[in-house]
Amino acid sequence: MNEPLFVQQAGVWVRAGGVRHSPDEYDERALQTLSQMQQRHFWYRGRHRFLLAALRRQLARLGRSPASLCALDLGAGCGGWLHYLAQHLQPGFRELALADSSPRALAFAAELNGPGVQRFQVELGDLGWRDRWDVVFLLDVLEHLDDHETALREVAESLTPGGLLLLTVPALKTFWSFNDDLAQHKRRYAKADLRALAGPAGLTLLEARYFMFFLSPLLLLTRLGRRVPDSLSAEERARIIADTHRVPAAPLNHLLAAIFSAETPLGLWCPFPWGTSLLGIFQKK
Repeated sequence: MNEPLFVQQAGVWVRAGGVRHSPDEYDERALQTLSQMQQRHFWYRGRHRFLLAALRRQLARLGRSPASLCALDLGAGCGGWLHYLAQHLQPGFRELALADSSPRALAFAAELNGPGVQRFQVELGDLGWRDRWDVVFLLDVLEHLDDHETALREVAESLTPGGLLLLTVPALKTFWSFNDDLAQHKRRYAKADLRALAGPAGLTLLEARYFMFFLSPLLLLTRLGRRVPDSLSAEERARIIADTHRVPAAPLNHLLAAIFSAETPLGLWCPFPWGTSLLGIFQKK
């Protein structure tokens, strides 16, 4: 498909005029860890399962088949979500693409997803698309941005009329921990925050649901009292992230995945009162 706002470079569509990308703000040394986690870690397995069920339900409500739709994973990192989606959603989307500002992340994503998934190098504050995508995924990205309002407006512009945005973010200030500091999060979100962001961006919030409810006490216990030193070198930060984000030993990982998986479809039938993560589904007005 012709992309007039982009130029193709080594198989990647790059935003015309260049893309601002700072490795200091995006720790690319953690990409290997992220790639392994997106495919095997209980948290990603549970999130993918919950998100897929929510997507299927919303498309069924709207009477839309994925086979007629174009979908984009924005801020996709190593592309683990689209890999999962291609394996578990039938029929699949008519067009499937991912985007990130990091060339290294896009290279990881190419290895995982193959040539059938288009890749775009973009920055969230200047996407350039207008009425281009029927479904956009923005998964655990918004919390990293200083200006999340501008990013959401750009996403809304890129959606076709009536198009859907499925967004996940860390939930509730109660769960703020050393991990948020390590990951350089700017904030955690409540349902009210998503409602406040929707209108100015030109979006309607269709539903908001907390998830990772069953394991939330365990998260509090394992992170209680732990702090990140005020001054950490980039090398020290990368080492701590690698140490704390390893995939657990197989028996424990399988057990935690089973507990998390029990939230689907339960959390879509009966909303959880809290959770460590929040799903928001928006529609372009």
